[in-house]
Amino acid sequence: MAAALVGALAGCSAGDDGGMAARVDAVFAEYASADGPGCSVGVIRDGRLIHAAGYGSANLEYGIPNGPGTIYRIASVSKQFTAGAIALLALRGKVDLDTPVQRYIPEFPDYPDPPTVRHLVHHTSGVRDYLGLFSLAGNRSEDFITNQDILDAITRQRELNFPPGSEYLYSNSGYVLLGEIVARVTGQTLREFAKAEFFDPLRMPHTHFHDDHNEIVRNRATGYSPTDDGFRINMTTLDVVGDGAIYTSVDEWPAWDRNLTEGTVGGPEWVALMHGRGVLTSGDTIPYAFGLSHGEHRGLATVGHGGSWVGYRTGTSRYPDAGYSFVALCNRSRIDPMSLIASTAEIYLEDAMLPPEDVTEGEAEEESEDAPEVPPDHDIPNRARYAGSFYSPELDATYRIMEEGAAGLTLQVGRRDPVALAAESDGQLTIEGGRIFRFSGLIAGRYEAMIVDAGRVRNLRFTRTED
Repeated sequence: MAAALVGALAGCSAGDDGGMAARVDAVFAEYASADGPGCSVGVIRDGRLIHAAGYGSANLEYGIPNGPGTIYRIASVSKQFTAGAIALLALRGKVDLDTPVQRYIPEFPDYPDPPTVRHLVHHTSGVRDYLGLFSLAGNRSEDFITNQDILDAITRQRELNFPPGSEYLYSNSGYVLLGEIVARVTGQTLREFAKAEFFDPLRMPHTHFHDDHNEIVRNRATGYSPTDDGFRINMTTLDVVGDGAIYTSVDEWPAWDRNLTEGTVGGPEWVALMHGRGVLTSGDTIPYAFGLSHGEHRGLATVGHGGSWVGYRTGTSRYPDAGYSFVALCNRSRIDPMSLIASTAEIYLEDAMLPPEDVTEGEAEEESEDAPEVPPDHDIPNRARYAGSFYSPELDATYRIMEEGAAGLTLQVGRRDPVALAAESDGQLTIEGGRIFRFSGLIAGRYEAMIVDAGRVRNLRFTRTED
């Protein structure tokens, strides 16, 4: 495959791109207006940046354009740096990947079947996602929380989503814990360790874990979200690192891309470990490796990751057999950067790809296989059974279910506005977004217990309290 690709791509060069730059411009044309935020894109071949461009504005207040040197928050694309730090420490004998998490974080819950460091890396730990936990507790995305707040929330949990190793379920909590392990093993913050071990040797002077939201960052793109009449700033006060919070640019990305193939830092053993996929207890191999996910695009193998947080959307994808990589960093929510770089890759690699019609239906439709929507039923019978207050010690939060109108119920939690509940079935309610509330213990006409399922948080238990 690799030899065939070299022949197919031999005509591509940085100096004579055959109009490819104009075709890339067309891919990003929707985001090119100076009146809105947009993206920076980079095309890397054999570790060198052969094309880079910016579209839209980095800052709408001052009319500053996006460019290859613009600094973006890259959200979950950051996970590969945290995993890379753990991989370095594992190869140096400082971290045992197959040791329970509690060895490095003693306050971590003492589960009968304890998750290991490797489980955290591959999202197979069963540890509940902290973003889900904080949302369920009534916090908003703009509320200030710290790494310690997250550790406190994780240590309050008394259940895992599933037995470690039995399933893959993405969990930001796992990567916050990995960052904490780096700090406790090395005596350095994750930011300090990554700077010393990765960013200084690789000459990435502006790339860093951003652990102080008040810190000034030169050439930073502001994050925005679209509104009915324009855009609003959408930034964060989150100082949490590990699961996200890397700031970097298209200009500096090729240094990291080269390291993932050449192992300038870490060597070939580190490169191999970074790309090693997780294996479930069933023996099945999952696509997720060390902050990197293996995939395929029109017959070509890919390795990459996407990111989404507040007003930032980011994506990277390497085509290892072709020697090409693509990166898109955007400062506007409601952008799909992975789709944009897939379209960019097709410009450069179309001669080596399968024709679109040769892609099987399963590959094309895998992500769009949604269940048919069922309209919610807000006419809830037996409302008195549900109404009242329910407390979860794992969230340290109280849910108040209140009768509303002639036949409805609303849910009030924390600082959030009340939301309408809908009937799924007898003893089961739901709200918009897919959270399921399962009730049990009917005593004297009232349910005494409730279990909440919410995506990356399962089986969260509540008990009725006095109003």
